[in-house]
Amino acid sequence: MVNKIQCAHILVEKQNQALKIMERIRKGEKFGKLARELSLCPSAKREGNLGYFGRGQMVNEFESTAFKLQVAEISDPVKTKFGYHIIKRLS
Repeated sequence: MVNKIQCAHILVEKQNQALKIMERIRKGEKFGKLARELSLCPSAKREGNLGYFGRGQMVNEFESTAFKLQVAEISDPVKTKFGYHIIKRLS
């Protein structure tokens, strides 16, 4: 089992915003560019990169989704107490 992974994310307030961003990603827009432009998280300036983290460091909904992703895979929107996240596994 992997102990640490690296992810980037895009955080927005509303589900409809997240769904619109997902559509843009599906049409070929770059995840990092959209993170810089649209994410509410301070990680936006790093294209959404959250660095490496292990289990127990993120809220449950985020963590359980992130650890199920394959490298380079992007999640559907995930709701947490912070808003809606689109998560991309980097490693």
